[in-house]
Amino acid sequence: MNVLYSLVVIGILYLIALLGESSPFIFGVVIPYIAVAVFVIGLLYRVIKWARSPVPFRIPTTAGQQKSLPMFKANNLESPYNIWGVLGRMFLEVLFFRSLFRNTKAEINDGPHISYGSSKFLWLGGLAFHWSLLIIVLRHFRFFTEPVMGFVHWLQAVDGFFEMAVPVLYMTDIVILTALTYLVGRRIFNPQVRFISLMQDYFAVILILAIAVSGVWMRYIDKVNLIKVKELSLGLVSFNPVVPEGIGAVFFVHLFFVSVLLLYFPFSKLLHAPGVFFSPTRNLANNNRIKRHVNPWNPKVKVHTYQEWEDDFRDKIKTTDIPLEKE
Repeated sequence: MNVLYSLVVIGILYLIALLGESSPFIFGVVIPYIAVAVFVIGLLYRVIKWARSPVPFRIPTTAGQQKSLPMFKANNLESPYNIWGVLGRMFLEVLFFRSLFRNTKAEINDGPHISYGSSKFLWLGGLAFHWSLLIIVLRHFRFFTEPVMGFVHWLQAVDGFFEMAVPVLYMTDIVILTALTYLVGRRIFNPQVRFISLMQDYFAVILILAIAVSGVWMRYIDKVNLIKVKELSLGLVSFNPVVPEGIGAVFFVHLFFVSVLLLYFPFSKLLHAPGVFFSPTRNLANNNRIKRHVNPWNPKVKVHTYQEWEDDFRDKIKTTDIPLEKE
């Protein structure tokens, strides 16, 4: 039912987006501006809130030998003890999903017996989706700058290396559709994943899939006037919005889906993107044996030592013949 609810919501959003051609200024200017404002303010609020949150303990996730005696070889990636180990670990985690690469799945077989296996398809699907999305976003910079930056031309050349069809078929378009289809199918057909999946989980992935499908449809099937699209984009970034006539309904559908994603992003699980940089399980060095960590915000506590207690009850202790540390 969760996936059906998500599809219904996406369908309603699609019907709303079809009104864009009759109300181009609202769907081409007002809604995108609101979406970007909510995205930026919401993201800054969450990031500042995370940055101000106290981290009283060193709790990095470790899977290797901690730095200890000289006779033991430390693993600075699995159990980082300095800033270089933390940076190396974060680099591999953010760009290559290192922890997901080593993820395993458990299945119950006849017997019953529990068997553990590799989960490399999940890692490959996640990696393909995120890298494709990054390249596609960077390619879209050609609509927001004039002249187009050099790295965008280079990305387009590499992405369309095979030069198939007209217009050129980008490999990332195929990869992102395949990866998103796999991720949605995994949530639907895997009983364990389906059991823990909420509507929000389906909605986020299907919304991104709808953005990708509408973009591919607009590029290869129901083509739009890219000159007018760039004119609109340059007007938005220069705060001098102009909505040319005749862009096409499919463009407003695509733009509306992107705006909904930006509105939804700061309040969703999609915030794991910036959140990984603030995770104490990843961004802290495991140096508890090297350095003593004391909570600076702990209130001072008035203690009552044993010697003071002994002085308070010295006479009574003597009558019971209990030995005293200090006569």
